[in-house]
Amino acid sequence: MRIASVLLLASIAGCAQQAATEKAVAPTTNAAAPAAADARATEGGFTPLFDGRTLTGWVGDTAGYSVESGAIVCGPKGTNIYTHTQYANFVLRFSFKLAPGANNGIGVRAPATGDAAYEGMEIQVLDDGHEKYREWLKPWQRHGSVYGISASTGSTAALRPVGEWNDEEIVVDGRRVKVTLNGKVIQDVDLDEASKAGTLSGKEHPGLKRTAGHIGFLGHGDHVEYRDIRIKVLPATPARKNS
Repeated sequence: MRIASVLLLASIAGCAQQAATEKAVAPTTNAAAPAAADARATEGGFTPLFDGRTLTGWVGDTAGYSVESGAIVCGPKGTNIYTHTQYANFVLRFSFKLAPGANNGIGVRAPATGDAAYEGMEIQVLDDGHEKYREWLKPWQRHGSVYGISASTGSTAALRPVGEWNDEEIVVDGRRVKVTLNGKVIQDVDLDEASKAGTLSGKEHPGLKRTAGHIGFLGHGDHVEYRDIRIKVLPATPARKNS
């Protein structure tokens, strides 16, 4: 009888200790849940550019954009917003969703003022298969093109149907720009080679000489959504020698 009582008391003490331990670790488990849910934004070497809730860290026409359901949304009067920080060489990853015929762009190495397509560079974001572009769209205006400099290849086929999320990666490394859309490389260009005989647009693009600048969303008042925006900074590249 005495042995049974001791065993009973030991069992009760053990249960109490287990309950206390579970209570102590529970807050840590709950606190980690948001990070696990947003694993893409915290992948190795990448830093989020968007917190999923606010436009903190972005400047420019913040009134023309909103945050809805964890995405940055360009509104009907949206123009340009930029990262507060400037970047030189980087890998930019993000997801985007287009409305029918929507037009936007990714500014890279851009100043915070002026036309980013010329004063910096613009990587096109466009529903380029839409019928309204059929008769007049130039190759260097297609999705993934470096506007006025280098035409993308296969962008229309690589884009998912309107209303679905697309995944894109933009690598800007020295004089090279590479764009991968939904796993397909649609742009891989040496900027000096592409512009040595003049630009495709026939206009001056002084932004090609910039080595750093802001990253931006360049709106035209069309509905476009962005989420999972993250960046990995790459090392500086040696300056090229003039041949």
